[in-house]
Amino acid sequence: MSETLNAGDICNRIVTCAERDMPLVDAARLMRDNHVGSLVVVDETNLGRVVVGMLTDRDIVTAVLAKGVDPARLRVEDVMSCDVVTAREEDSVSDLLRSMRHRGVRRLPTVTPQGALVGLVTLDDLMVLLAGQLREMASTIEAEQARECRSVQLEGMRVTLQAPAERPGVRAATG
Repeated sequence: MSETLNAGDICNRIVTCAERDMPLVDAARLMRDNHVGSLVVVDETNLGRVVVGMLTDRDIVTAVLAKGVDPARLRVEDVMSCDVVTAREEDSVSDLLRSMRHRGVRRLPTVTPQGALVGLVTLDDLMVLLAGQLREMASTIEAEQARECRSVQLEGMRVTLQAPAERPGVRAATG
């Protein structure tokens, strides 16, 4: 593959976001309504939406529900992860995978040099991308195998089309 994809190329630019002061119950509803497992928490600034945290469905379950805390009394900022790992638009797929692995995260907000949100790259996105590349490699192998089969079939036809006397090791019948 001659093209090199980066975070800016593959990130989803439609990102479901929340603000810090949003009630946690509203954030959970937002996740459900948008069929997402996380929200990027942002502050609106003159630079755009600057990433300040991440809130996942797992955060809500482990930090709130499993501990018997009333979610109606909490805001997003009470539960969100503040130590957000982000990606730059120019980061390669290898860079993204390395960051995810080293920090133990499945989602990377993609940001401008000023920290403004551009999009979101997920491990699922990378799996789909890599699966597509593996399909291309498998198709190449299948095409090579098909070409070899056609070549063998053509060689067999050439032998069959030859007169018996022309075939190696076959004597012509004399009468």
